[in-house]
Amino acid sequence: MPRAASTSTNHRPGRRRWRSALTGGALLATALAPWAAPARAADGAATGPYVALGDSYAAGAGIPAASGGLCLRSDHNYGHLLAADLRTSAYRDVTCAGAKVSALSAAQTDAGIPVNGPQLDAVSRETGLVTLTVGGNDLGTSDLGFVDAVALCTALAPTNPFGAPCRDHYKDTLGTRLDAAAPRLTQALRTIRERAPHARVLVVGYPSVIPADAKRCLGKLPVTTGDITYLRSVLGELNSMVSRAATAGGATYVDTLGPTEGHDGCSAEPWIESLLPASPTLPLHPNTTGERVMADAVLRTLGR
Repeated sequence: MPRAASTSTNHRPGRRRWRSALTGGALLATALAPWAAPARAADGAATGPYVALGDSYAAGAGIPAASGGLCLRSDHNYGHLLAADLRTSAYRDVTCAGAKVSALSAAQTDAGIPVNGPQLDAVSRETGLVTLTVGGNDLGTSDLGFVDAVALCTALAPTNPFGAPCRDHYKDTLGTRLDAAAPRLTQALRTIRERAPHARVLVVGYPSVIPADAKRCLGKLPVTTGDITYLRSVLGELNSMVSRAATAGGATYVDTLGPTEGHDGCSAEPWIESLLPASPTLPLHPNTTGERVMADAVLRTLGR
């Protein structure tokens, strides 16, 4: 839960680009400057600059105010919030909407237009903290990732309203895509470890985009109950893949699904919006409160 001590609008639970940069997936990162007091080392957070890597979930894409051109980085993404909490001025955010695992080591383009350089270029020997959210976009053939899957499930719903037409369509395809992305993510994390041997590396998982109880989405998300259950299982597979890759790559996994449970787009108080967002963000992405909750999850992992 967001911390009750905060009184800012961005720190309090409450209540676009629809082209290829709209992504399912997103990685967080912020920059951590040297601690003002030596006692901070006991908190378990590394010293040195903090670098944010990842996709639209890390970029806070769609949340004002945005920068970074087509990357749509928000100044209220969890990296920025974390940097402010840590009171650091050494923060570099290279997150980008539409990023897949490949965008960590290669330039990201959109319809042939350069969007972002290789994100790992921001990591150096001086880096003290890295946060990363990525992998969701590797679920799709487009840059829409998990959102792409939900859109297809919506389109297929009328063909079998009482079944799971989306699950029948995909079969094992999405799991196969995740299996292919896993070793690439592991290698990217090992590269981070080589470039920044003293850094704390945190891989931030995906929040509760889809509820555990499929019936809660009746009349709220135009997907069959069977496919809501299916999409929830896909979200679980995605987070499991990311968690395993984090362990194999020498990083720490940060769970954000648990802290956001019950606040998906089908809830009365969403921190992750539905297909038609009521708060400024991309469809099926965290709003300002969701990004705050993700930042808090990272802070807890850092011992803060």
